[in-house]
Amino acid sequence: MGGAKKKSISKIEDAQLAQEKKQQQRKTKGKVVLEKRERGVRMPDVGDAKFLSDISKISALTPYSLASQYNLKMSVAKDLLEELARKSLVKQVGGNARIRIYQPAAAA
Repeated sequence: MGGAKKKSISKIEDAQLAQEKKQQQRKTKGKVVLEKRERGVRMPDVGDAKFLSDISKISALTPYSLASQYNLKMSVAKDLLEELARKSLVKQVGGNARIRIYQPAAAA
């Protein structure tokens, strides 16, 4: 029956100002857009001396570490690690079906 009491004009103005202030904060806040880098599909040469020396310095090799260091796609990094393992340049020391952890053969 009664319902809510009608707000006074000053209360309505205050609410409207607060709402406008919130909208301005939302607009200025925004999201920071990170720049996406194009990932390479070309695998580094496995026989390259510089590449092998870089790998031997890393204590734990994962697909993510190779992908980020050499700007590769994850699938290419996984293939690269499998190829290095076949050539006995790295040794698998842990992991599971989703991720494998390798060590350089000299350190293992």
